[in-house]
Amino acid sequence: MARFIHDQFAKQYLSELLSSLGKVETSKDIAAEVRQVDVFFIPSSSPSISPDELGLLGRLTNTPAIFEPFRNPITANDIRTCMLKLFVLQGKWERENVNVKNSQLPQLWLLTPTASANLLDRVRAKPQKSWPQGIYFLGDILKTAIVVIHQLPRTSETLWLRLLGRGRVQQQAILELEALPKTDRWRNNVVKLVYELLIILAQRQKPLLDRDDLELIVTLTQMYEEAVAELREEAEKQATRRLITNILRVRFEEVDENLTAIIEAIASCPSEEFTPLLLQLSREELLIRFSREEEEENN
Repeated sequence: MARFIHDQFAKQYLSELLSSLGKVETSKDIAAEVRQVDVFFIPSSSPSISPDELGLLGRLTNTPAIFEPFRNPITANDIRTCMLKLFVLQGKWERENVNVKNSQLPQLWLLTPTASANLLDRVRAKPQKSWPQGIYFLGDILKTAIVVIHQLPRTSETLWLRLLGRGRVQQQAILELEALPKTDRWRNNVVKLVYELLIILAQRQKPLLDRDDLELIVTLTQMYEEAVAELREEAEKQATRRLITNILRVRFEEVDENLTAIIEAIASCPSEEFTPLLLQLSREELLIRFSREEEEENN
């Protein structure tokens, strides 16, 4: 089922992000009768990064937590089932940790793309002033909150949660992910997970995919094609630089720092222009010509 595919993606995705902050277990058994929580998180006493780096998602990791991501809008039965798992885990937690306080018990975060006002009212889920729009808390003693992803403000702080939305919200978040600097801590690994999701979805027959999945495939395919084109362009540039370096080495035996400094300027010219120049001009003429062009570009 497509839902299972997205569930697996959500587990891998959350595990990738949260592992820097503490211990992460996916599909954790919590009772003799087989019940599993999707993601169980225990914060580290000395995490390798600051939770702030994950924005709002990082804020959800201040205490031990259960993350239950839903591809489809959450239902009353979903809430009851997840809360039952929470209470079983909390009971186990209290038995293993003497004198544990309520504030130290695992917190349940239900991640849903949408939730009706009627459902939120029926479970008495309320917003809190200290939290952004889209997060609703049940009574304090219940240690449960519903994160309505499509209601979250579209900011960098919410990006890592919006990636678990669906439809246009998820597509927009994926575009924002792709636009992050390539030096970003999680960008490349998360993009890899997104591409793996594309491959799995693309292998399924169209009648088994809903409209959101089909639109997601289009978005991811375009993103993938652009990434491939970018890699191909960079590979061509590297090949051109190697060609220029080899010609310079053959002509002048050594490519010193002065010649190295003009390789980029030479490579910016069409090959039909720079090839005759490399073969005909002297070392000094090359340095004068392309050093001047580089200075003009910088100015």
